[in-house]
Amino acid sequence: MNSEIELKLLKEIEELRKEVNLLKGFDENQIPTYQYSKIRDTELKKLFEIKQKLDDHVFDEWFLNQTEIDNEVEMFLTDLIADNKSLIERYNEEDLKIYLISPLLNKINFLLRDKEIRGFYELPMRYATDQFILNGTVDFVVSEGLIESKKPYFFIQEFKRNEDYGNPRPQLLAELISAVELNDWQFIKGAYITGGNWHFVILEKLELHKYQYFISQNFDSTKIEDLKAIYKNLLFVKNEILAMIET
Repeated sequence: MNSEIELKLLKEIEELRKEVNLLKGFDENQIPTYQYSKIRDTELKKLFEIKQKLDDHVFDEWFLNQTEIDNEVEMFLTDLIADNKSLIERYNEEDLKIYLISPLLNKINFLLRDKEIRGFYELPMRYATDQFILNGTVDFVVSEGLIESKKPYFFIQEFKRNEDYGNPRPQLLAELISAVELNDWQFIKGAYITGGNWHFVILEKLELHKYQYFISQNFDSTKIEDLKAIYKNLLFVKNEILAMIET
């Protein structure tokens, strides 16, 4: 008898707990939602089978491109370093964007009106399945569409360290996975930035919810040769997108 009473009480307590959660706005039957800006490695691995591969040669076509930089561009990059080098470690995310990243991206000029391509800052994006939802705003994406994004091609995850979320890599990977699935692609490129340091990334879809990715060497944007390489890598992406559209 006592056990029956205890079971009844436990059931009533559980029902009350669910009612309280509903009143607070928590629906336990809802599909779990993850924010791009907050997702971590542990959460990413719960959602997907994903593995980093160590193969620098996958970047050869991208990084060993024969893009030439003229004197005017080199002077622009030299001045960009001179203006920012002493402050870059003190910049918050908005400072980094305004003073260093945006001038560089504007110089590449991803705004291609005749092709209806441009860069979008703080773009809302959502990828939903029956098991989970990924959503939020992405820092920067080159996408088809002038008024609104229609097909994302390339992502940059800008980043400022904070106490809670200390790794931009899973944030970028979640964005790349969303774009691969939304576009029905096999490969996609991106980059993430911590302070003045850039890493380029290639993500490959192997099968449903199974991926592998490659991370490049570090490029230090406060060093002229590295910044020239960053510029050439971004210009290669622009030309690759143009070639993709034309074919």
